Amino acid sequence: MALGVREQVLDHARADILEAAATCFMERGYTETSIDDVARSLGATKGRIYHHFRSKADLFAEVFRMGMEMNYAALEPLRLTRGRASARWRRMAQAHVMQMITTKAFQRAVWMGVDMHLRGATTPEQRTTFGALLQHRSEYGNMFREVIVQARDEGDFDFTNLSITNQLMFMTLNSPIFWYSPRTGETRADIEELAQQVVTCAWRGLGGKEEQAKR
Repeated sequence: MALGVREQVLDHARADILEAAATCFMERGYTETSIDDVARSLGATKGRIYHHFRSKADLFAEVFRMGMEMNYAALEPLRLTRGRASARWRRMAQAHVMQMITTKAFQRAVWMGVDMHLRGATTPEQRTTFGALLQHRSEYGNMFREVIVQARDEGDFDFTNLSITNQLMFMTLNSPIFWYSPRTGETRADIEELAQQVVTCAWRGLGGKEEQAKR
C-alpha cells in the first residue's frame, strides 16, 4: 500500500516486477524465493523478468536499493527545514515510519539484505553490491544521528550514549515492518495516527519532553 513515494521513485517499466519481487521476498525469504515465484505472482513468464534483471541476486539488490531510495525521497523535503531540531526529527521520524508501513515489503527486503550481509550469507559479487547499499543506508541513518545530537544540544532530548540511543531509536521506528498488517477499512489518517504512536515511543526513548511528544 505504497502511497506517493513509490510512484516518485519506481520506473514504470519495472514497477510491477519490483513490487511482486518485494512481496515474494517478504513472504518467503530470499533463499526460498525463485524467479518462477515472482513470475507466477505477476502472471507472467520468467522472460519478462530476465529482460530487466540477470538473476535473482540482481533483482533482490534492486529491491533493496529501491527501498532505500523511497526513504531518501520521503526525507529529502524535511531534513533541512528550519526551526528546532526536535521538531525536525519528529517530521523525519513520522515520514520514516510511514515508509515502514506503506512500503513494508521493500523495507523488509532492506532489513533482510542487512541481515544476510552481517551473517556472511552472500556471494563475493553480492558483498560488493551490498557493501555499497549498506553505505547508502548508513548515510541515511546519519541524517537522524545528526538531528538527535543537535536536539540534545538544544536541550530537547536527554540521552548519554549516542550509538546505543541511535540503534534503539531505529529499532522502534523500523518495528512496523515486523508487526504491521493492514486492517479492513483502514484510512490514510488511521495509518498516520499509528505512525505517530510509534514516533512518540521513540521520542520518549530519546528523553524527549512529554509535553512536546503530544504535538
